[in-house]
Amino acid sequence: MRIGLGYDSHRFDENRTLILGGVTIPGHPGLAGHSDGDAVAHAVIDALLGAVAGGDVGTHFSPAEERWKDADSMDLLRRAVRVLEGRNYQVVNVDVTVICESPRISPHVEAMREGLGDALGVGPGFVSVKGKSNEGMGWIGNGEGLAVHAVALVDAMGGSPEESTEWDQGPGKHVGPA
Repeated sequence: MRIGLGYDSHRFDENRTLILGGVTIPGHPGLAGHSDGDAVAHAVIDALLGAVAGGDVGTHFSPAEERWKDADSMDLLRRAVRVLEGRNYQVVNVDVTVICESPRISPHVEAMREGLGDALGVGPGFVSVKGKSNEGMGWIGNGEGLAVHAVALVDAMGGSPEESTEWDQGPGKHVGPA
């Protein structure tokens, strides 16, 4: 078994739709970003890739590449799972903490767990999502944006895991067709 830690943060952007964990949250500014800005999906991707020493979200889905502009981050998450599977690993469970003053995360937790579980190939019982306040401190407390921490546990699927360097082949050459 291997453990990975992921982190992502984004500023709020009044001109974007807020998407967290694949769930659209109405009535709140979205997140700035090259893709759809889903910081939950990005943190989970980093946790998964970190668990297998496979780079990070920017390694696989570079913001320098136009094909990832406004990309659906849940699709990126599914691609990251394929990277794990290519190394003979599977997701065991994921734990996510969203840190923000608003929006309230609790009304959206079950939908996020369902969507993340589907993308990860596990049931929602293997995905934890929770929201925490920053108690008014710092840039998060000032309502400028949000941050997300994620931890992922992965395990070999049988046989021996691959110590692949497929992520090292350059941007976009290791995650399948766009």
